[in-house]
Amino acid sequence: MRAQFVLSEIGVGLRRNLTMTIAVVVSVALSLALAGASLLVRDQVNSMKGYWYDKVEVSIYFCTKADAKTAPQCAAGAATDDQIAAVKTALDKMPLVKTSTFETQAEAYKQWKNMDPDNALVSVTPADAIPSSWRVKLNDPTRFDIIQSAFAGKPGIREVEDQRQILENLFGLLNGLQTAAFVIMVMMLSVALLLIVNTVRVSAFSRRRETGIMRLVGASNFYVQMPFIAEAAFAALLGAVMASGLLLIGNYGVQHWLANKVQFIHFIGLSSVLQVIPLLIVAGMVMAAIAAFLTLRKYLKV
Repeated sequence: MRAQFVLSEIGVGLRRNLTMTIAVVVSVALSLALAGASLLVRDQVNSMKGYWYDKVEVSIYFCTKADAKTAPQCAAGAATDDQIAAVKTALDKMPLVKTSTFETQAEAYKQWKNMDPDNALVSVTPADAIPSSWRVKLNDPTRFDIIQSAFAGKPGIREVEDQRQILENLFGLLNGLQTAAFVIMVMMLSVALLLIVNTVRVSAFSRRRETGIMRLVGASNFYVQMPFIAEAAFAALLGAVMASGLLLIGNYGVQHWLANKVQFIHFIGLSSVLQVIPLLIVAGMVMAAIAAFLTLRKYLKV
């Protein structure tokens, strides 16, 4: 009987404040969708870091004959075989080094041509202008500074380059998107909370006669407040369901369209979205229930 009464009161409250309830549902849906998107962007960045950092290399480029005129560190001319071998010996002694592969000038020139065959410089650039290099994979790619300090400025070495730096701009962009989504989420969440507070106050005011009668017949505060709290939680549940639908639609678009357009990025899958959805539902309902409970305690005497 009590459960039936609470459910009937929820229906009454939703019908009486239909427009405000719709506003609550939409604002909660948008704020939770942004919260979920922020969490998914964080997971995407972490996934990409784990995927790409394992593939990036540190390149130790050697001086060429052409570098003798343009690079002060290569004033002695092209790197000798002994200098190249000395770098290999030093790499073999470093526990940080996972693998090391030597790329000759001819191999580097061929790869450069294949990467950009329409480049006008290809026809005027000799093969010996492209430097040879050691391509080094590290057990911990974040410790590039050790390789940098060990080989930068050594005889025959033109430059020590960390490919990881190329990815930092991309990761920075994604982190920026995550921050923007978080800021907008906080703004939308504030709007949702204000709407929940106002909806509960209006709903309680419109039913003040019913609640007064319930108090006269000995109903407890919890029993009187429960319909209002359940009403807010139900509206938040609808918003969370909408937010979940938006995330699923977004994931479908990423997997079936964006993944085909941007194939160099390893996108997170549906499993990550499904892990976020229960959190959004629980967070939305708890947030609404707490807001309604505090509103009733502070502003209304029921």
